[in-house]
Amino acid sequence: MSRPDEERFLELVTADPTVRAVLDRAPALGLDDWWLTAGALFQTVWNGLTGRAPGTGIRDADFFYFDPDTSWAAEDAVIRAGAELFADLPVPVEIRNEARVHLWYERKFGVPAAPFRDCADAIDHFAAVCCCYGIRVDDAGAVEVYAPHGYDDLFALVVRPNPRLAPRHVYEAKAARWAGEWPELTVLPWPDQPSR
Repeated sequence: MSRPDEERFLELVTADPTVRAVLDRAPALGLDDWWLTAGALFQTVWNGLTGRAPGTGIRDADFFYFDPDTSWAAEDAVIRAGAELFADLPVPVEIRNEARVHLWYERKFGVPAAPFRDCADAIDHFAAVCCCYGIRVDDAGAVEVYAPHGYDDLFALVVRPNPRLAPRHVYEAKAARWAGEWPELTVLPWPDQPSR
């Protein structure tokens, strides 16, 4: 993974006003392990690469944090604080404690999930390789990037399955929506044998 690729990625995503606002405000929540992830990032890059207006096709901004307190009350308190903090943004900021995902994932998606170790572990399990990004600001205000698969697929507009957790139907539904919004994408098929 090259430094110029990371710089290009950051230039594209931080030019989006919603991304910038989340990064600027998120430290006020007082969370340790937090990341802005997924569509707010990779779809922002697609918009930049294809000349679309910021925010095109982006339904929400996923905000992950990791807190060993897996009670609904603790997560709900953070969700409520975030709803107030981000209320004026053009898309909802969906806040989730990744320490709780294994408690509801099977009910929602039909397959069990092992508990995640941290937010990076959760990002590693996104349905497509092009989704596996996270950014946050550190205590000094510097932007930190998590990009476990690098940037090749993202910059080439390739959607490749990442069958670590999400079932095939989840990947295919997401990929179909994305291809409808960004027809320049190349969507690769789900593999016959999942890689683990």
